[in-house]
Amino acid sequence: MKQKILIADDERDILDFLKYNLEKEGFDVLLAKNGKEALAQSKKEPDLILLDIMMPELDGKEVVRALKRNEETSGIPVIFLTARDSELDEVIGLELGADDYIAKPVSLPKLMARIKSTLRKKVSPSSEAGKNDVMKHGVLEISRSQFKVFINKKEVFFPKKEFEVLDYLVRHAGKVVTREMLLTTIWGSDVYVVDRTVDVHIRKIREKLAGYADYIDTIKGVGYRMKEF
Repeated sequence: MKQKILIADDERDILDFLKYNLEKEGFDVLLAKNGKEALAQSKKEPDLILLDIMMPELDGKEVVRALKRNEETSGIPVIFLTARDSELDEVIGLELGADDYIAKPVSLPKLMARIKSTLRKKVSPSSEAGKNDVMKHGVLEISRSQFKVFINKKEVFFPKKEFEVLDYLVRHAGKVVTREMLLTTIWGSDVYVVDRTVDVHIRKIREKLAGYADYIDTIKGVGYRMKEF
């Protein structure tokens, strides 16, 4: 079965260009020209979403927030496409739960490489079910197949990247995990993100852990370590 990609962009030329090239690569393609259409099309279960940030109706950031709040769409990988190329914009986009961030004008070979890399890393609930699925760690309980985190038996929502970082730290509890290890494992070696991205995700995770934020120790100049129980 072909993998399905949703492209959301308000520029018709970009929609047509990406649709043509993605179909040449063997993908099925869904199109949306604004944020509201993107949310409607997301119900058709795309395997990945290419999402412009500056769009009418709802912008890309609002769309990502809505996707991540919905259990049915929270696991769909998102790659931001944007004309705004700054480190701050990239960090904000990744913090919201996007998997990658590509500046326009889009390099087609780079985009295809990022799409394929993101799809390879996509967690399949059916393949992960039963395989070390639920991890308990102190007051934390993490279900990989459902992308759910419970703190003191209360479910707390974590966007995809925050979930993956927390899951990785828990599964390596007691060991020092460097920023480079997290960047390579979670984002991949062929995706460029800055070290600050990891720090932003750790900060957001600690905020959600609230009274248990000290579960994660900062190892100055190196990385982080999850408390061992």
